[in-house]
Amino acid sequence: MSKASDFIDALRRIETDGNVEPMAALFGPDAELSNPAITRPLHGQDGARNFWRSYRHTFGEVRSEFRCVVESECASFLEWTSRGTLSHGAAFSYDGVSVIEHPAGAITRFKSYFDPKALGLQLEHAA
Repeated sequence: MSKASDFIDALRRIETDGNVEPMAALFGPDAELSNPAITRPLHGQDGARNFWRSYRHTFGEVRSEFRCVVESECASFLEWTSRGTLSHGAAFSYDGVSVIEHPAGAITRFKSYFDPKALGLQLEHAA
């Protein structure tokens, strides 16, 4: 399996049953994780656990669909749309791109790009 496929499979586990361990296992000890919604990057497998737990707890239900996946030996680029419901039941949808660097197999850097304002407005309207 490719690193992108491993990542997508692990994300499915998080989205369906909240299990972050398969995802955390993909990250190296010095990995860096970030996105526009967090103020400073998280690091390592513990950082990955915290990052993905926080992601899952933001939503009541969530499912990501991948439109375009490009992969090389060192990195993967995934274009996605995530849809579902917020914890209060309101529907949401947002788009983004994730860059996953994995030069030696384990993920060394994960960065997601999306418009936090668009997602934030959906979160505000649900409150």
